[in-house]
Amino acid sequence: MRKSAISAVFPAALAAMALLHSAPAAAQSVSYVNDTGDDSNFCDFAVNFPTVVGHGPCRTLKRAVDQAISGGAVILSGPGALIRETITISKSVTITSDGGGETILSTPFGSSGAVILDIDAGRGDVVGLRGLIIDGGGIGSVGVLTRLASAVHVQNCVIRNFEGQNAWGIIHGPVAGTSKLFVSDTLIYNNGSTPGTGGLLVQPLGSGGVVATLDRVHLENNVVGLWVAGNLAVGNGSRVLIRDSVVTGNAGDGIIAISQSGRAPAFLLAEHTTSLHNASDGIHADGPHAIILLDDNVITQNGTGISATNGGQLISYGNNKNNNNIGPEGTPTGFFSQM
Repeated sequence: MRKSAISAVFPAALAAMALLHSAPAAAQSVSYVNDTGDDSNFCDFAVNFPTVVGHGPCRTLKRAVDQAISGGAVILSGPGALIRETITISKSVTITSDGGGETILSTPFGSSGAVILDIDAGRGDVVGLRGLIIDGGGIGSVGVLTRLASAVHVQNCVIRNFEGQNAWGIIHGPVAGTSKLFVSDTLIYNNGSTPGTGGLLVQPLGSGGVVATLDRVHLENNVVGLWVAGNLAVGNGSRVLIRDSVVTGNAGDGIIAISQSGRAPAFLLAEHTTSLHNASDGIHADGPHAIILLDDNVITQNGTGISATNGGQLISYGNNKNNNNIGPEGTPTGFFSQM
């Protein structure tokens, strides 16, 4: 009787296991990806299923993102992972490194002009990037491009070596609505290849608008360091805060806000930030709707300290240090009274 019962149960168990592995994996809250993984896996954590075939990380970021539920997370796991891939992100997701060593997202071979992370999500979607190295390999065009999302958070990342056509480390350029950008504890360097390219571009398009906070960001050795624009938008434009940051060694302007008549404003508050060793202007406001407020900054050793052109405004709180520049120091167009 006992032998008969076992004989009946064992084939049923085998059939259940076969059905499990033949069925598509369900979406999950956390997906794992590694350059030694396999896209036929369930994108889960193999340690939890040490003897079950099919469990383990995916090989590609696209597969892992597809497997994650909206609002879920993708973890790039394993020491020294190198993922050569471009991907469009169309939902809320957080992509992060597990901290087991350098994890690099890099431009695929032969993909000159590629965008590595193209964020084209819904108006209510939030995308997070944390602990990643995003490397253009000298041929990629953009590390992170935002077309549409409610908010994008970039934390503790390195974005470097985007030197292809129209190259930028980050472009935050929503086409509709107001999209928020938060960048903190991040190094953006060696990006750009021609004038008007560089480290970080905030440039809404059409009716789009941006509210951005850049905190403890280093913009180093790009063509332009930070470019804040309103000239291609007709809505709320760009409203940006940069604070406790360093903008240095860029081949053009360190920080520039630009707009024009009949277009959206480009508004920037620079607070407790250092702009130095930039070949052109340390801080530059260009156009009638370009406004930069200066609070407790250091501007030194630039081609020119500060400048305002074509009706741009540079308004100082009276507590900045602007001296020892190679060319003219420049003067604010106005002052705020201290409270």
